[in-house]
Amino acid sequence: MDTTEFDSRTALVTGASRGIGAAVALRLAEGGADVAFTYRRDTAAAEAVADKIRGMGRRALALRADSGAPAAIEEAVDRAAAAWGRLDILVNNAGAYMVGPVSDLGAADFDRAVAVNVRGPYLAARAASRHMRSGGRIISVGSNVGERTTFPGHTLYALTKTALTGMTKGLARDLGPLGITVNLLHPGPTDTDANPADGPYAQTVSGFTALGRYAAAEEIAAVVAHLASDAASYMTGAVVHVDGGFTV
Repeated sequence: MDTTEFDSRTALVTGASRGIGAAVALRLAEGGADVAFTYRRDTAAAEAVADKIRGMGRRALALRADSGAPAAIEEAVDRAAAAWGRLDILVNNAGAYMVGPVSDLGAADFDRAVAVNVRGPYLAARAASRHMRSGGRIISVGSNVGERTTFPGHTLYALTKTALTGMTKGLARDLGPLGITVNLLHPGPTDTDANPADGPYAQTVSGFTALGRYAAAEEIAAVVAHLASDAASYMTGAVVHVDGGFTV
């Protein structure tokens, strides 16, 4: 791995106190970026991630912010840009995983899911674009469920993740003239605290992938890092599947 590919670059990752978000924040720091990230509740976990980033010789900033609150997510973007002097990379990772029968999920659940999974990334991207110059990168983390809803109970979650495709394509058109690329990554089943590879349904879920296994969070982070790098300078409006063949 090139430990200088993101030298002099700055990043903001939403929802990065654990799981895929933490892996992305650490991967960008390993590549030389200074990284700000948001978290909602677990201050101890957030500080642990920040300490790892600082241990790599990079600057870190942990920002407590609810991605479902418009003012909070916009303020987090502005604070990150102010701390670093600019913003080069935004990774929209924070999400609300709300599943259950349609009969059990009402208006409040709908509003929360859309607020976190759709409005949050849109407002973060909008705010970030004001601080980015040519070469800026906006990357959103979606879900394979947005492409293949294999199990019941995922209507609301799939709806919000599918919306990111339209957002990504539209933003790619709007921000392309500024030299900012916008891409979407759909992970498949990934081994995290919230979705462990040894969980009660993991064997069944793994069977729906072509590779027959869960991803490590670092495998998802590696593709995010590629989309953030100079090597992906001609990729924009793309939807990239990193799902072990779940959607083939």
